Amino acid sequence: MTVLDTLDDFARRDWAAYDGDGIVRIALIGAGWFTREWALPGFERAAHTDPTVVVDTRPERADRLADEYGLTSLTPEQFHDGTARAEYDAVYVCTPNATHLAYVERAAGFGKDILCEKPMEANRDRAAALVETAAAAGVTLMIGYRMHTDPVVRRARELIDGGAIGEVVQIHGNMSQRMLAELEGDPADQWRLDPDLAGGGAMMDIGIYPLNTTRFLLSADPVRVSASTASVHDAFDAVEEQVAVRATFEGEVPVVFTASHAAYHDSFLRVTGTEGVIVLDPAFFEREDRDMAVRIDGEGVDVTNVHQLEEEFAYFADCLLSGREPYPDGEHGLVDMRAIEAIYESAETGAVVDVDIESRLPGR
Repeated sequence: MTVLDTLDDFARRDWAAYDGDGIVRIALIGAGWFTREWALPGFERAAHTDPTVVVDTRPERADRLADEYGLTSLTPEQFHDGTARAEYDAVYVCTPNATHLAYVERAAGFGKDILCEKPMEANRDRAAALVETAAAAGVTLMIGYRMHTDPVVRRARELIDGGAIGEVVQIHGNMSQRMLAELEGDPADQWRLDPDLAGGGAMMDIGIYPLNTTRFLLSADPVRVSASTASVHDAFDAVEEQVAVRATFEGEVPVVFTASHAAYHDSFLRVTGTEGVIVLDPAFFEREDRDMAVRIDGEGVDVTNVHQLEEEFAYFADCLLSGREPYPDGEHGLVDMRAIEAIYESAETGAVVDVDIESRLPGR
């Protein structure tokens, strides 16, 4: 079988299990730019999902979305009071990291299933509480690692699993952006610069992409890390502007990646094996076509992407309606939080730090 044969029917949804006509009604928690420009259109495109409610701390912002899309607009207080809870079956939490737990606790108390953006929370302990809350309530919790359902990434993992590039020898990655120029609002009001809300800077916000996507591609976890962080510009006096990480994954695979909040907009992930290479470039940003190049002994192919959020949300609904647990779940997300904790410890101490992985779930 050639590389081209392997990539036939590139956009196939190998995860699809539900073939009925059910609908999962979604409450959108947070009406920031990502929800407006990507999540809401993604839910509207996705099979079996219907956004019905929007919640935001700025009523005027929620009202505008409600008027445009025919949604019910709620303040956070109304949401926590249970207003309109009969109008949705699940929630999508897309708010500052340190506010995730409160919304998850309330949604779980209402018996609603949960899709929570990553990173799960602002620190490991709060992330663990989030997982425990969902488990105690018996509701489904999925973490929003949209790369897992992107066909580019899924086909890359199939090639790796099938030995197409031989044994993986090393992985290099990067994700960078000019955050203050690209994101909306006054920089003074940017929650990503507040360590209490964000939990950290470039590592938490975008470094998590090469970290987690590598975990997915290898079906393996980091066992030890060394890292450095730095801030050059005055705006980043409370959180790191940039991070560089060298991680060793299970099987002694070296992984090196960087992330920056004040660099040219760029993202890539390069997987080098004994027999070939797979390059995702661009790799991570939802607003760019992901490209994959495969080179194996002179044979190659280039492929492009589909809408990331549509795939993620369709998968979430498919899992709920077919009665199976989604992956990535909360336990999977906790491994990232433990790894990030180790990365920050290494950056502070200069030591190589073991990653405290208490439990692992296999990729699906």
